[in-house]
Amino acid sequence: MSTTGTTSFDLDVNEIVEEAFARCDTELRTGYHLSTARRSLNLLTLDWANRGINLWTITEGSIPLVKDTIEYDLPADTIDLLEHQVRTGSGSNQSDITISRISVSTYASIPNKNATGRPIQIFIDRQVSPKIKVWPAPDQSNTYTLVYFRMRKIHDAGDGVETQDVPARMLPCLVAGLSYYLALKLPNAAPKLPFLKQEYEEQWMIASSEDREKAPLRLAPREFLY
Repeated sequence: MSTTGTTSFDLDVNEIVEEAFARCDTELRTGYHLSTARRSLNLLTLDWANRGINLWTITEGSIPLVKDTIEYDLPADTIDLLEHQVRTGSGSNQSDITISRISVSTYASIPNKNATGRPIQIFIDRQVSPKIKVWPAPDQSNTYTLVYFRMRKIHDAGDGVETQDVPARMLPCLVAGLSYYLALKLPNAAPKLPFLKQEYEEQWMIASSEDREKAPLRLAPREFLY
């Protein structure tokens, strides 16, 4: 027998919701059912951001640093920065130099926050509107560029016809998680709640174990000079 030869299987939001309701022994019947499911779906993807790094949401960006300017806005959907360097030069002459991330207490303890030079430290202020602060303040304009890799939020669930902003490999976990979230609200699904929770946690462990960096890691002892 021959196979289809295709690998394009995906689910739109309506199909994800229908599958989740079916696992709760309930049919998707009303507009309220769809509305509450979309709300749960959005909460579920926020839970994923709290559980770890979602590789498909990592994007690259840059911010031109301005002379004597310490604070800069990050894109509003930023969850956190994963890597950050200060770039000098351009083309074949560019150089990226890693800068250290510091905590709020370390930043607060810097005596002169208006000192100038090439930035060597960064404080990521994870507010509702995320910002960064660099130290020392840039001593020149058009010389330094902060380049970074960030983790962004997963896109919201749409009106039903859109696909969810997750790779296909994460769909089993997404459906399992939505089933559990819906069971918290559906009276007739209460008997299945422990099973659905366990299934969600198992699917998350499988998915998160696969959704990770697979580059080799080499650890070497640091040599100390006395």
